[in-house]
Amino acid sequence: MPQLLVRDVPLDVVEALKRRAAENGRSAEAEHRLILEQALRPGRADFWERAAKHREKTRGRILIPSEDLIRQDRDER
Repeated sequence: MPQLLVRDVPLDVVEALKRRAAENGRSAEAEHRLILEQALRPGRADFWERAAKHREKTRGRILIPSEDLIRQDRDER
């Protein structure tokens, strides 16, 4: 995969980027990629953000496989 090098980034921007990455539990490199994707391909990056929110909302729920639900429905008929 291609690499991207950005020179002469102000120190305060680098520090803010590292802080943001730490707050989001990502490496600085992963945070860089996400920021670029959000800026240039909003639909794609937005998907991952929505997926993370959904995982957070459904954390701790008891998940039942769909085949079990179908079987249960058929048995009740």
